[in-house]
Amino acid sequence: MTVRIGYKASAEQFAPRELLEFSVEAEERGLDLVAISDHFQPWRHHGGHAPSALTWLGALGQATNRAVLGTSVLTPTLRYHPSIVAQAFGTLGALNPGRVFLGIGSGEAMNETPATGLEFPGPKERRLRLAESIALIRQLWTEERVTFKGDYYETSNATIYDRPDVPVPIFVAASGPLAAKLAGRVGDGFICTSGKDPALYTTLLDNVAEGATAAGRDLSAIRRMIEIKVSYDRDLDYAYRACHWWAALALTSDQKTGIEDPLEMERVADANADKAHTRFIVSNDPQEVVDRIGTYLDLGFQDLVIHGPGADQRRFLAQFTDDVLPALRDRAKLATAGTDPGAES
Repeated sequence: MTVRIGYKASAEQFAPRELLEFSVEAEERGLDLVAISDHFQPWRHHGGHAPSALTWLGALGQATNRAVLGTSVLTPTLRYHPSIVAQAFGTLGALNPGRVFLGIGSGEAMNETPATGLEFPGPKERRLRLAESIALIRQLWTEERVTFKGDYYETSNATIYDRPDVPVPIFVAASGPLAAKLAGRVGDGFICTSGKDPALYTTLLDNVAEGATAAGRDLSAIRRMIEIKVSYDRDLDYAYRACHWWAALALTSDQKTGIEDPLEMERVADANADKAHTRFIVSNDPQEVVDRIGTYLDLGFQDLVIHGPGADQRRFLAQFTDDVLPALRDRAKLATAGTDPGAES
């Protein structure tokens, strides 16, 4: 499969219009994908943002011509009923044929609980909800007059009247083995994020393969997407400082699980700001960035969504696409040709 290199539209950090302008520039500078997070509340209360991804993607589709657009990720189980997600992405796919993907995950308390007032479910229920939502969305995209009675969701004679001729692929996000197996069983793609224990990625990809095999599916048809956190700048001190806004990403699962208030998340993140850079590739050396991203290419990832943390996104886009992107594309060609050790053909 062809490697695609994309831009992470950081909805938690930037207002909708500004984010749109950055994403248009990313396409103009040659990037292939734009992926937006779908948060109801951001990681930080002060200076944070949380535009609606569904509305924003409609605007982005009209403002761009080529880039593939999607969520990384949206939760189709709590704030949204799966039928509404099916309707919204049916419309987006009809407006932008072949340019839309639906990236989904099991959710975070900070997004779901404040919007609904409901208790955030445990991991097992969230995973079961996610699997059921995928089944319902797919049925709504392929059938008419859908009456669905699941454990969590129901529809009665429901029809999605506007849906694309080219099906919208569903990418399933996973940070653990059971969700990765789900991605292999039912996903058109798999999503994870960079900067964790290298052994985790082998485990996750093995579980994607196990899920695909159990379902009798062709593993090679499942795209592998990874959000790669890169703070590249010709000024190394600037590259380190740029990470501070995203200190929440460096928190351990125990530190952030159950936090529902951006003010509290901001407090905990600021108390650990010295660790913010640990989730990012931080460098002023283009070849070092290419080499470190190359480890993910060698694992078989085909969609690389680059998340630059700094407040000056135009500066990041200009320097990354000028200094890093050409060599990264060359590195990707080697990986897909199978000439790198450990690379998949």
